[in-house]
Amino acid sequence: MKKKDFLKDTIKHIDITSFDSTPIINGMRGMSFTARDTARAAEIYDLMLKDKDCSIILTLAGSTSAGGCMKIYSDMVKYNMVDAIVATGASIVDMDFLEALGFSHYRGNSGADDAQLRELYIDRIYDTYIDEEELQACDNTIKQIADGLEPRPWSSREFIQEMGKYCKNNAKKKGSLIETAYEHNVPIFCPAFSDSSAGFGLVKHQYERKRGYVSIDSVKDFLELTEIKMNAGTTGLFMIGGGVPKNFAQDTVVCAEVLGKEVPMHKYAVQITVADARDGACSSSTLREAQSWGKVDGSHEQMVYAEATSVLPLIMSAVYHGGSWKGRKRHEWGKIYK
Repeated sequence: MKKKDFLKDTIKHIDITSFDSTPIINGMRGMSFTARDTARAAEIYDLMLKDKDCSIILTLAGSTSAGGCMKIYSDMVKYNMVDAIVATGASIVDMDFLEALGFSHYRGNSGADDAQLRELYIDRIYDTYIDEEELQACDNTIKQIADGLEPRPWSSREFIQEMGKYCKNNAKKKGSLIETAYEHNVPIFCPAFSDSSAGFGLVKHQYERKRGYVSIDSVKDFLELTEIKMNAGTTGLFMIGGGVPKNFAQDTVVCAEVLGKEVPMHKYAVQITVADARDGACSSSTLREAQSWGKVDGSHEQMVYAEATSVLPLIMSAVYHGGSWKGRKRHEWGKIYK
């Protein structure tokens, strides 16, 4: 088999506006187990949207963007259902930016011969394929963007804003999360930005420059996101997966306290995860446990133990068709840094 035989069926990103899952979510509300948790998660998200004082922070970890949820996240920004984003570098660069450049993710096979895939320069994410040559083109585009910037430490939020500007003028696929967030002044933070194709591009940029180069300042990220929390006051978290993005967003409450600013805990919180709490982690604590750290108010929290691509479309379709986002104030937190 040739490379083209593997990379022929592209991933189709689900459109939450094309169907109404409200009857399913309403039915789940009367059920038990994960079904009831899923319905409760949709209910809490709707409460966030109805709370006029609430700014919503979306956190992304894992590969749901590559798996077909990419349009959900850009639609959440487009329809004013999220005010700031904290994500892994892979979610933003290897997945969203890659497709904005005109490349694709492909339907694959989790039982494929990985040695053969390596020979063909195909990378595998469970049952999804990525063309390594396309990823390297993404790396080089990141380098190109960095080469054109002032040589200084940048927050990932600043650099991703430049990526949004690049997409506005050069994207082959319009409507990416990066471009949509750029258009609506929704800041995106990647506290582990170099752990992605961005890292390879920036390493190449620094290697060639030797001195006078762009670097990413993760401490600046932390300060900038904490400034959003201090300005916003009331906040809600909607978390896909866990890890660094989840903990980074939760820690803004503690960071504000360290800076001598008293802010409320995150009032609302939903996490969709398959992580286990028995090892003391659960991708950075359960939401109830986070209350002991002063991060999350326990009155409106819901853990949903499910693989996100199976429940996220149902939750967000119901929330979208519920219409609580209509007429909601755009916070445009990206403007506070200008």
